[in-house]
Amino acid sequence: MRLVPRTLLARTFLLLAALMLLSVLAWFAIFTTYEREPRARQIAQMIASVVNLTRTSLVSARADARRELLRELSDREGIHIYPAEGDDRIAPLPDRAFLLRTQELLRERLGPETRLTLERNGEKALFASFRIDESDESDYWVALPIERLERIFPAQWIGWGLAALLLSLIGAWLIMFRVTRPLKALEHAAAEIGRGRQPAPLPERGPEELETLARAFNRMSADLARLDEDRALILAGISHDLRTPLTRLRMEIEMTGADEATREAMAADVEEMDRTIGQFLDFARTDGGEALQETDLAALLLELAEQFRKRGWTVEAQAAPLPPYPVRPKAMRRAIGNLVENARRHAGADFPIELALARDGKAIRIEVRDQGPGIPAEEAERLKLPFTRLESARSNAVGAGLGLAIVDRIARANGGRLDLLPRDGGGLVARITIPAA
Repeated sequence: MRLVPRTLLARTFLLLAALMLLSVLAWFAIFTTYEREPRARQIAQMIASVVNLTRTSLVSARADARRELLRELSDREGIHIYPAEGDDRIAPLPDRAFLLRTQELLRERLGPETRLTLERNGEKALFASFRIDESDESDYWVALPIERLERIFPAQWIGWGLAALLLSLIGAWLIMFRVTRPLKALEHAAAEIGRGRQPAPLPERGPEELETLARAFNRMSADLARLDEDRALILAGISHDLRTPLTRLRMEIEMTGADEATREAMAADVEEMDRTIGQFLDFARTDGGEALQETDLAALLLELAEQFRKRGWTVEAQAAPLPPYPVRPKAMRRAIGNLVENARRHAGADFPIELALARDGKAIRIEVRDQGPGIPAEEAERLKLPFTRLESARSNAVGAGLGLAIVDRIARANGGRLDLLPRDGGGLVARITIPAA
């Protein structure tokens, strides 16, 4: 499992969220640090005031009224006065910067012998030691409710903080979505060009950088489309200019006085030239402007196998029934036909050619299998390039070397790919894979 998302939107959003969270924590730490000193002074001042008022009250009160005074302080203010005993169990003050600073400030006001603790004899409170009279070395403890030491955060503070953080994250998400949406459109348009299609122009709006990128991509896409059209027009013109003299050559061959074997050889050469011109046109116009149609691929494969058998070829078909699938049927026929002709040319007429159709998960596979010599694995990708042949086939080259390049372009135009794989037991498997959804 990937712990880090791969999309730019998710990665940038997580980065911004982490930065915002760290910023909030940093500001909280700064607030806590700068709030510590004033709060410690406030607590020390409060304890010193309570001690001084209590001492003054006890000194000024009559002896018989002191007990009633202490009870009044306990009931109304929650302040308790205890005499310090030698066997008191006093817990050490926690090692917190705030408490240590409070004790230091309290000693500045009440004297260096002042002690501060949060627990005495098992009772939890804010205890501070003091003396009623400087001449009397007896110590007393004043106990205040420990709640006076705690910082109270209003609930609305937390609510407002969470709301601000949530609004910041929503804003970051919207900003990144506006940035990545044009990039996503650019990705889809580039994929369409990779499949040999002409994508719709990208909207040229947004930030200056994205607007410039969209304008440059639209210009590049238009240039590629124009080059493709010019290439198709040139090849169409060449084919027209060449096929006219080829037709005359056929007629002259029939009218010549050469023997039948010579005429057949010359006619075969003319036919080969005509097929080469046809390959050029097929490569220039892979889909021929054909629209997608719901096609029964199993019926198409069985029909092609029957046509090749009528030509005397040994072609067998195994096609699993599948629901109709949107393809360009003429282009798909041309691709499968090229693979069958390529298999017969290299494997020979003595070996059968197998056609297979099956669905594998989310993909549909069309395979043409032969029992020929196969091709080296390292040559598979190179042979899909135009005008490319194996070195061993150059001496007996037939055609223009465009057959596999045409099949590859047709497969990519249908959103798939062409793979040339070794067959178990020898031979080659030419597989067209297209997505089933």
